[in-house]
Amino acid sequence: MSKTSEERSLLVLENYIGGKFVSCRSYIDSYDPSTGEVYCKVPDSGKEEVDAAVAAAKEAFPEWSARSPEQRAKILHKLADLIEANLEEFAQAESKDQGKTITAARTVDIPRAAYNFRFFSTSMLHHTTDCSPMDHMGCLNYTVRCPVGVAGLISPWNLPLYLLTWKIAPAIAAGNTVVAKPSEVTSVTAWMLCKLMQQAGVPAGVINIVFGSGPRAGDALVSHPEVPLVSFTGSTATAQRITERSAPYCKKLSLELGGKNPAIIFADADLDQCIETTVRSSFLNQGEICLCTSRIYVERSIYSEFLERFVAAAKKWKTGVPSDPSSKNGALISKEHLEKVRSYIALAKSEGGIIHCGEGLDQLDLPQRNKSGYFMPTTVITGISDSSRVMQEEIFGPVTCISPFDTEDEAVARGNGVRYGLSATVWSKDVGKVHRVAQRLQAGLVWTNCWLVRDLNLPFGGMKNSGVGREGGKDSYHFFTEVKSITIKH
Repeated sequence: MSKTSEERSLLVLENYIGGKFVSCRSYIDSYDPSTGEVYCKVPDSGKEEVDAAVAAAKEAFPEWSARSPEQRAKILHKLADLIEANLEEFAQAESKDQGKTITAARTVDIPRAAYNFRFFSTSMLHHTTDCSPMDHMGCLNYTVRCPVGVAGLISPWNLPLYLLTWKIAPAIAAGNTVVAKPSEVTSVTAWMLCKLMQQAGVPAGVINIVFGSGPRAGDALVSHPEVPLVSFTGSTATAQRITERSAPYCKKLSLELGGKNPAIIFADADLDQCIETTVRSSFLNQGEICLCTSRIYVERSIYSEFLERFVAAAKKWKTGVPSDPSSKNGALISKEHLEKVRSYIALAKSEGGIIHCGEGLDQLDLPQRNKSGYFMPTTVITGISDSSRVMQEEIFGPVTCISPFDTEDEAVARGNGVRYGLSATVWSKDVGKVHRVAQRLQAGLVWTNCWLVRDLNLPFGGMKNSGVGREGGKDSYHFFTEVKSITIKH
């Protein structure tokens, strides 16, 4: 049967195994979120493809791990150079595939993907190990760190290349080889990265990328006996499954999961700066960032002023076609996700919540071809109880809830009153207060009077149901290596 012209024009991705592109027997449709149309076919890999990738990674490991850190660093630098040289092409692809604005892809995602390789290429050269003499025993103790082997890396759909490279870079810089599985709904930039491997001098088998769904490809990877460590970013529910599937093998796990992040705004906050930043922290990337603010607690004396100004600012945060440079938000990732986010707004309404702007109130002005895209305007809700699912569960969309508080103790207790503990923001000019509140909040990252300021040297990760372990400069080095204590008697 001949293919239609539409089928011929679809982008068809291939797995990258052992330094070669390998086609797959079956494929998954991938949609352009801004139009709702299929534009890409992603391999629907399973055990067979994962086994081949793990075998290639295992074969490449002895030679790659034997190279000096400096030799490996040169290749990471080259990958960074090549991403930067192709920045516009990567940005256009990321925006089309994910639905995010071209501005976000161009200024945040792709530059950070390049920087991940650059940062870890050099940071790996600066770690030291421990040495402890025991002269009275005639012994010298010291530690060495060795790469672990084949790393299984699973990255999410919200920041596709940004978070894939955040895992690949430290894994290979430390001397491991990898099998990575990007999200099946945002696989294009990972496939484009594969096209740069040879030019960058990455030996065959050091980086393997297998495309497919979590239940098939992801499951085969995390339960593979020859994959001793797994780094995963995604939902808490999937992480529970990964923990179960990897348990029989005692694997090392790093799990960066969801968030239901509070902002606590005291009466002495700089409201101009606070509102501008908190609109951004609530809605950036369509609210599809694990660090986004979804619960805003405001001291009662400034609550009505804050609400009025925040809603006015939220209405100005333009949702539109991703390719339009004036758009602040693009489309949500999928039809299913859009429906899920809408269901929380319907729930809020049914519980007596007030929708101040956004879904159901503000009509988006979209071109005809984008009418079936997965767009949602920025939505602000008040009047919801802290026990509501709207305030307890991660919505992961352009939705935030605002509520007043009276005392510092109440604000902290309510901030901590969810099962997540990824990040939090605190707004106050009182230095003692910001230190005190930051100490008491159960969150892996606390920003005061700012948001999403990141030093990659520092630990990144969450408490409670927001994850297990930390990644970042030294933490990534520790995760992607095994430590060995050696004692020499002389």
